Amino acid sequence: MRFHLLLPRLLVVLAINGFSTSSMFAEDWPGYRGPTGMGRSVETGLPLEWGGEGDKNVLWKVPLPPTIHRGDADHNQSSPVVVDGKVFVTTCHWPAGVDKASQAPEHRIASYEAATGNALWDVKVPAGPWVLTDLRGGYASPTPAAADGRVFALFGSSILHALDFSGQLLWSHTIADHDKFDVALSTSPVVYKDTVILLLDKKAPASTIIALDAATGKVRWEKKRPETEFGHMTPVLADIDGKRQLLVTATHSLQGIDPENGEIVWFCKWDRSIWPVSSPVVADGLVYAIGGRGGHPGVVVDPSGRGDVTDTHLKWRIGPMSEGLSSPIAFGDLVFRLNSPGILRCVRITSDKELFRTRFPGVDPAVSPIATADGRIYFASAGKTMVIQAGPELKILAESDLGDSSRAAAAVADGRLFLKGKAFLHAIGNEKP
Repeated sequence: MRFHLLLPRLLVVLAINGFSTSSMFAEDWPGYRGPTGMGRSVETGLPLEWGGEGDKNVLWKVPLPPTIHRGDADHNQSSPVVVDGKVFVTTCHWPAGVDKASQAPEHRIASYEAATGNALWDVKVPAGPWVLTDLRGGYASPTPAAADGRVFALFGSSILHALDFSGQLLWSHTIADHDKFDVALSTSPVVYKDTVILLLDKKAPASTIIALDAATGKVRWEKKRPETEFGHMTPVLADIDGKRQLLVTATHSLQGIDPENGEIVWFCKWDRSIWPVSSPVVADGLVYAIGGRGGHPGVVVDPSGRGDVTDTHLKWRIGPMSEGLSSPIAFGDLVFRLNSPGILRCVRITSDKELFRTRFPGVDPAVSPIATADGRIYFASAGKTMVIQAGPELKILAESDLGDSSRAAAAVADGRLFLKGKAFLHAIGNEKP
């Protein structure tokens, strides 16, 4: 395996407790919420503001495939990923005259040069068997993942495609029991070693977690989860006591899962059943997890245990909050969480004490934030963005608005933010004097 693919794993270990790395390391953004799965970047000195008159710090923007093909776009919440100087995005749209109620949209995967925005390719791939009757979630909600010269794109029509970096389709995997999903298929693929892992929590007893061979698409292993109901969250691959674990918010509990076989290593029960959408974060050796839908509770757990750790490793419970479909962000021992209607809370993970609370009108609480190594928290999208300095007191650094709002989270690579809007893909960087 090449060094640049090993590097994000090294950075996870170095950065997990407070970003002790330096921006001298180049870093790809290979999947949902980056190399750590928790929105953390080793970058420093990224722009604080952009757009406006003269498109300040907007290095380039290019139209997305729905714009190019003049179709009726899906929600297209999937976020961009960046590997080997290439940006990959997924989109779906219905061509003119196509009935949205009875036909799936066109499924597309596109690639651009990260440095220039030049389009490399735009490939139409087959739709899966699921024609959605409820379009609230849409078809292009999962964020793709990329590694070892392959990009893995999961679509809400219940199909996963693997392409090489030249846009050639390598293999496809259709997901069974699509009628057991709730509203939409929103989890994103997670690459672990030479496998692609999919958490497929559906209506009981159909839930499973599977690992596919990255080269062939064949099933390496599958673990049934008959007691688990539906969910939409993406697992976080984290180092726990020197071993890799998938951190999963499930219906009945927060779980640590062995990515080698899908076995549950430990679990901590919620105080009631939930239907999760948010991914957890790790800070100061603890896991912070909350469901994300309105009224869902949360927990802070020491992940070093085995089996049922509810009575032994639960540190404190997080009270129910209003809806926030995004995932939280952590810096040091601080956790920041944005909920409807734009309420930002900051807590110290070692206690249940709230350090501050404020309102961010216009910032979408469904967009997951990122944190950079210099302690900047970016609530960033192609719509309204707020940037704050991580700390126990609120310090707003800047705000911006590109006027192209969507629910796609930012990607960060090579000193740039990549923001996917409804119509355009934008690259944000410090302009040369």
